Amino acid sequence: MVMQMVKVALILFTIHYSLFTFSQSKREMRGAWIQCVNGQFQGMGTQKMQETLIYQLNELQKDGVNVIIFQVRPECDALYESKLEPWSRFLTGQQGKAPQPYWDPLQWMITECHRRGMELHAWINPYRAKTKTTKQLASNHIASRKPMSCFAYDDMFILNPGLPENRDYICEVAKDIVTRYDVDGIHMDDYFYPYPVQGENIPDAEQFRQYNNGIKNINDWRRYNVNLFIEQFYKTIHEAKPWVKVGISPFGIYRNKRSSEIGSNTNGLQNYDDLYADILLWVNNGWLDYNVPQIYWEIGNKAADYDTLIRWWNQHASGRPLIIGEDVERTVKYTDPQNPNSHQLAAKMRLHQQLPGVKGTVLWYAKAAVDNVGNYGTALRNTYWRNPALQPDMSFIDSKTPGKVRKVKPVWTEDGYILFWTEPKGKDWRDTATKYVVYRFAKGEKVNIDDASKMVAVTNMPFYKLPYQDGRQKYTYVVTALNRLQNESKIAKKKVKL
Repeated sequence: MVMQMVKVALILFTIHYSLFTFSQSKREMRGAWIQCVNGQFQGMGTQKMQETLIYQLNELQKDGVNVIIFQVRPECDALYESKLEPWSRFLTGQQGKAPQPYWDPLQWMITECHRRGMELHAWINPYRAKTKTTKQLASNHIASRKPMSCFAYDDMFILNPGLPENRDYICEVAKDIVTRYDVDGIHMDDYFYPYPVQGENIPDAEQFRQYNNGIKNINDWRRYNVNLFIEQFYKTIHEAKPWVKVGISPFGIYRNKRSSEIGSNTNGLQNYDDLYADILLWVNNGWLDYNVPQIYWEIGNKAADYDTLIRWWNQHASGRPLIIGEDVERTVKYTDPQNPNSHQLAAKMRLHQQLPGVKGTVLWYAKAAVDNVGNYGTALRNTYWRNPALQPDMSFIDSKTPGKVRKVKPVWTEDGYILFWTEPKGKDWRDTATKYVVYRFAKGEKVNIDDASKMVAVTNMPFYKLPYQDGRQKYTYVVTALNRLQNESKIAKKKVKL
């Protein structure tokens, strides 16, 4: 009995020690998907939905989340004011019906996220035009206006990827979002061609005959269609606003080894073969800015082992920032194979640290983290995401930085002791400051802004409230400026007694 208690104590100490010594990255995407297609907001009403979202954002901010990926177009509809597509039934309960009292959820979310120092990425589904549960379409919906632009599949409507005008249409919708809204990114999920269903065939033989472009194999032609779309989409966004990041979240398996020598040692549905999505081509050609494969399985899964897959993606797809899509509920449901007293969060986070291509995490889904299932949220805020983090480096878009902040000065105000500074002068988006980073170093510590543990705030305001105590402790505060890509300026510093 005593030996068993000692053994348990050692395990708990090991867990605690590993958590305590977890080294955080200065730059990592810490995202969370907020989806509407599950109906969580449908018919909720303006006030209740805003209250729900405020609560979720506040909890996610405490957890260290720095990107919200908000679903705004689940079925060629809109959770924002659009002249191109109807209001979503997942907002109001009836497609085409505006919310009452009136509000624009996308604009509202941009404001609330930016207020909290978070980025907002607008999440669209490119091809799905009707979900299974939608029974009535608005008169201005694309499937109502142009029924031949879609095909039916498994009680859904899909914009036919074989029709060139559909590529143009999706890009027009995305450009409309990017030009009218101050989004930081635009994000697509894993629905390209529909997930295969036994007994269902994709009815695109006519389009293949008409638009095959000399391609003999219909599967190659389908991949070709999606490739054309991804390239056009990427160029459309960056021509409109160069700083808006394009993110794609593919299914977690590219190809199985039995299908390709470079495939992963897995046995499941494949992006390349089943969804006609050649993710590696997109990464290698630079047609996306970050890649979030949905590695939703657990470590030890027989068909799709998490450990196997994260290592595969790290090896083959880190030419652009590789962000891991994590299933919160599945992570806490399964025990760590190396430690039956713990769920798998710690083991997965260790893998993230060990693999140099991994530049962050996106949580599926936000509410699971907010509800703190398996103490997942608590672990994030107390350990893994305890300090702030900047977005992954994207100098491949642009590498210019803002100038230094000016006139850093602590001032006593009626609200307390405040560190103020003046923003640097800028000419365009590349050298204009949009956020600031505040670091703190104790007396005798070397100023090193690469040390993530010294970051105390990322803020869009030109001031920071100092934690004044008795005025006896000396600290050096450092402030840097960030542009839209979070490229960082040189430092400005000030010694303060707190």
